[in-house]
Amino acid sequence: MTNAGELRRRTAELLAAYPPATTDRLDFLRARFDAGLAWVHYPEGLGGLGAPRSLQAVVDEELAAAGAPDNDPRRIGIGLGMAAPTVLRYGTDEQKARFLRPLWTGEEVWCQLFSEPGAGSDLAALGTRAVRDGEDWVVDGQKVWTSSAHLARWAILIARTDPGAPKHAGITYFICDMTDPGVEVRPLRQITGEAEFNEVFLTGVRIPDRHRLGEVGDGWRVAQTTLMNERVSIGGMRLPREGGMIGPVAKTWRERPDLRTHDLHQRLLKLWVEAEVSRLTAERLRQQLNAGQPGYEGSGMKLAFARLNQEISGLEVELRGEEGLLYDDWTMRRPELVDFTGRDAGYRYLRSKGNSIEGGTSEVLLNIVAERVLGLPAEPRTDKDVPWKDLAR
Repeated sequence: MTNAGELRRRTAELLAAYPPATTDRLDFLRARFDAGLAWVHYPEGLGGLGAPRSLQAVVDEELAAAGAPDNDPRRIGIGLGMAAPTVLRYGTDEQKARFLRPLWTGEEVWCQLFSEPGAGSDLAALGTRAVRDGEDWVVDGQKVWTSSAHLARWAILIARTDPGAPKHAGITYFICDMTDPGVEVRPLRQITGEAEFNEVFLTGVRIPDRHRLGEVGDGWRVAQTTLMNERVSIGGMRLPREGGMIGPVAKTWRERPDLRTHDLHQRLLKLWVEAEVSRLTAERLRQQLNAGQPGYEGSGMKLAFARLNQEISGLEVELRGEEGLLYDDWTMRRPELVDFTGRDAGYRYLRSKGNSIEGGTSEVLLNIVAERVLGLPAEPRTDKDVPWKDLAR
């Protein structure tokens, strides 16, 4: 069993062989992956050493102290938090060897082709079709709200392969090449002025069968792995105390006594405590992951993340008064990442409105928590066993 001492030794060897100050950033990241220090809980040869997940912090601390570069995790969050766990669990040996290394180093950005104009909250109603043609699948359809599609080399995609089966049963999961000539990416400008989201049109896109994840018709089960990891990566991210949205508000409160009122003080205290509880709960959730795949608790954490961000950003705008109504830049941009703390209060307020939609709407997540965590009766579903082709649309 690899322990903390062994990981420190391996990290020291990596730093000695590839000094961060004189080694190209990408060369260092590739060497780190090959040394099994990328994500230590992954298998050997796939960026890990089969060690407990909790020991990743040992490696990260040693590398940070040495000034080593990271893989810019915010930029490649979809690949790290969603695609990688799914490929690891359902991918073939060939798929794992091909995709995981450039995914982790950031050489290849990933996006998620799940939601559609008519299949958002009811994702299983999706209509994008994949038809078998020899050793390939030909895909036609439209996806929407696709973060980073304008940057992505690969996409995780779910498509309907059997319209005659009930909607959850006729779906298959694929890895889609975003450079295929049939893929068209169009920006969706948001209330912030930016276009980090996109709509993606798929016309005659050919996906080789070797890029299928899981069995034909089993895509919904594979997608659950992606979705549960997505909610953990959103709601369970590692933060220091006063990290995230609460940090700028607390900083303004300390530096601007002229803005304080008793009512705002009480609200800030309440939200500060809730943010700290959420941070510690996320830490506990990450510790539970050591035992295996994430459960439905991640849905609760994602719910808390969305609510807190919206309440905190609202308080910040109110605290700043007239200043809170200002906005730094409405320029149409297609950013590489979402920067909640690097922009002004107006941006945080507007951008946080999307937190209760992206990664699963709050309404859907409340149902998941009610049914699968609390064990409450499920909502009636009259279309559960109806063939997808016979559903009213």
